[in-house]
Amino acid sequence: MKAIIVRSAGGPEVLELGELPEPVPGDGEVVIDVRATALNRADLLQRRGVYPPPPGASNVLGLECSGIVSALGPGVSSARVGDRVMALLPGGGYAERVTVSERLCLPIPERLSFVQAAAVPEAFLTATEALFGLGKLLPGEWVLVHAAGSGVGSAAVQLARAAGGRVLATASAGKIERVMTLGPERAVSRESGDFADAALEVTEGRGVDVILDLVGGSYLSSHQRCLAVLGRHVVVGLVGGGKAELDLSRVLARRHAILGLVMRTRPLADKIRVVERFRRDFLGWLEAGVLEPLVDAVLPLAEVADAHRRMESNATFGKVVLSIS
Repeated sequence: MKAIIVRSAGGPEVLELGELPEPVPGDGEVVIDVRATALNRADLLQRRGVYPPPPGASNVLGLECSGIVSALGPGVSSARVGDRVMALLPGGGYAERVTVSERLCLPIPERLSFVQAAAVPEAFLTATEALFGLGKLLPGEWVLVHAAGSGVGSAAVQLARAAGGRVLATASAGKIERVMTLGPERAVSRESGDFADAALEVTEGRGVDVILDLVGGSYLSSHQRCLAVLGRHVVVGLVGGGKAELDLSRVLARRHAILGLVMRTRPLADKIRVVERFRRDFLGWLEAGVLEPLVDAVLPLAEVADAHRRMESNATFGKVVLSIS
């Protein structure tokens, strides 16, 4: 089968279209004929050699896909050959076929194309886990969502609003107008650096209840300033660095919770629970059009290097998707 091969760590130029053996499904696994796969920040890090796949996972990039089930492994109980599915993957999405546990697959709503469906699993499952699994967001509470033009950020804004949350979003200045179409009550540009002031203003000095943090270290002091009593700070990304000084006296006095979220390296049973919660609580919203996966650009698999360059430019709004025929 055709797949993208990374022969050495480096820039987008190290990505090559090559041939790999056909995948064989194990117990409880299905083979998916991949129609589309979406890019994630983890793909860029793995390509650079700083984020290796977990033990036993494919070395091929790609943490989500959409496609058609083409074969079943031993013990598969619910999947059927011919099913249209989207799946959360530990790796392997940049290829014509991939194996994955049937329990990490979700049915594709009829209204969605394969390209749209490929933009769902990583973004929406991460956002639901951050907002509701760890963040315990309740109707009427305020949530600060960073990088609201990204896959996870745009999903989080939509999910929080649909659940009755009140959203303050941040994004680069050129994306603010489009971010506002997702439904936040207010959006501020990251260049202005005033999100903490904005958070205190919209909450009348109380602070936000949940922070979905895709930035990390460089924002920590501002986050401590604008997080409410009993606030939950959920760290999802570290593009702003992994280290910062933490004022523990403020953590104690305001009873803050600082929570970390990672998806790829979690045990299979944990990921299955996240998928099942999405199936139960949120898939209907996707089917009804309450939630909308955002696709920034679609490129063929052979143009994967250009896709990585586009994502690294930070000019994207939503997901960059690779189409695989």
